[in-house]
Amino acid sequence: MLARAFVWLGGALFVGALALCVWWYLFDLGRSQPPGGPAAIAANSALFAIFALHHTLFARDFAKRWIGSLAPDLIRSLYVYAASLLLILVCVAWRPIGGELYTASGAAAVVLIAVELAGIWCIARAVARIDPLELAGIREASRGEGLQTSGVYAIVRHPIYFGWVLAVFGTPHMTGDRLAFAIMTTAYLVVAVPFEERSLARSFGEVYARYQRDVRWRMIPFIY
Repeated sequence: MLARAFVWLGGALFVGALALCVWWYLFDLGRSQPPGGPAAIAANSALFAIFALHHTLFARDFAKRWIGSLAPDLIRSLYVYAASLLLILVCVAWRPIGGELYTASGAAAVVLIAVELAGIWCIARAVARIDPLELAGIREASRGEGLQTSGVYAIVRHPIYFGWVLAVFGTPHMTGDRLAFAIMTTAYLVVAVPFEERSLARSFGEVYARYQRDVRWRMIPFIY
């Protein structure tokens, strides 16, 4: 009973952290503020590095084995708890970088909004093909779950990441804070993908190797 309450509370924290991040990106990072200088950039980079380090370590097999030895039924939930709390920390402790790069209007604004919406659609379609309860840490991964290879997964091997790139770079109003956040998160995803694919290759073997041959691009078509 307590374990179920723990995982459901973690799922609620996960949803709340994502909602806060979206609100923060749309409204807080969208404000025009005085330049914060190199110190703000350095502080935010260090802050995001803590978030990225957690994801990198917890996603590795040795970390999963260690957590599994302590709480085998809560591996995903503990990961989600830590990730959600660190994401909240990034949003709350972010130091304003300031500056405004552009505010698009007319046809340019329409194109950028379309790119942003396409990114949101891609994320939604990718998530719809996996288990949302597993993503939120409420349900552990099923050992018999197959590899997703159709739909948006037939375009790139990591469509959630592709959608993220479109969403954060597609804004018609680009501030220094939005650009810094977009660059940091995208750079992390580019670095993290090869490590994630090694884990997938170990899990799915030849099936994943064939998928890599069939779908060439990792997260950005014709680029990466």
